[in-house]
Amino acid sequence: MDRIVQQLNDLLHGQIFKWNNALDVLIVAIFIYYVLVLIRGTRAVQLLIGVLVLVLIYWIATYLQLTLTVLLLQGLFAVAVVALVVVFQPELRRALGQLGQLGPLNRLLAPGTEEEVEGIVDELVRAALLISEAKHGALIVLERATGLQDYSETGVPVNGKLTAELLASIFMTRSPLHDGAVIVRGNEIIAAACLLPLEETAQGAAAHRYGMRHRAALSISAQTDAIVIVVSEETQSISIASGGRMIGALDEERLRRVLSSLIRSRIQPLPFRSKAS
Repeated sequence: MDRIVQQLNDLLHGQIFKWNNALDVLIVAIFIYYVLVLIRGTRAVQLLIGVLVLVLIYWIATYLQLTLTVLLLQGLFAVAVVALVVVFQPELRRALGQLGQLGPLNRLLAPGTEEEVEGIVDELVRAALLISEAKHGALIVLERATGLQDYSETGVPVNGKLTAELLASIFMTRSPLHDGAVIVRGNEIIAAACLLPLEETAQGAAAHRYGMRHRAALSISAQTDAIVIVVSEETQSISIASGGRMIGALDEERLRRVLSSLIRSRIQPLPFRSKAS
């Protein structure tokens, strides 16, 4: 900490501001901005504020030469390095996962031809409408760049062609596979009755307005770049989750439009605010 303060003083007093200094400041600014966007709306915000308060107390204690307080805080900071990694583990995992979705790899994993995309969208839209009309619930996860093998292994392998009829039959109330998520990869249904995480999402406390299916959809979409279609068993409304956000009450036209846009896009967050469904 003292070294950082010293470097800032050297930079502001007498040191020539070169191009590499400007690049250095830009990188740090982008990093700080990305961290703030990542933790916005989560419990990590309060923890970060607590850390900043401790840093401020440390600076004040150092300036006032409060030796015992400084030693206590230095020992606390040494332990906090490990503690923060554990506390911020969901946010760190999400950040690293999003970094892995950037660059040339995404272009290699881009959607197929227009005909293939239209076929996938058509089957998914028909399935959602069939399930909604039958007053059943559904949780359909579309795998993209981030692999979902860990989650598919918690369910029952299907490895069948993606069709609306097969999806609708899986989520029938009497089906032994209806309780859980279906994972879709391209035009293939990989597994059914899969377990999804229920962790803190980017919406924080707002997520508690939703039921278990919607919360699971928010969670998996926040941790990966997956697109999740949710059909409410209680209200029969259809929603889509992506990037830890959700849009609800979709009719056939809006469902088709949003789904087509997301499948073709490699950008994770949805460009809209969530709505209760």
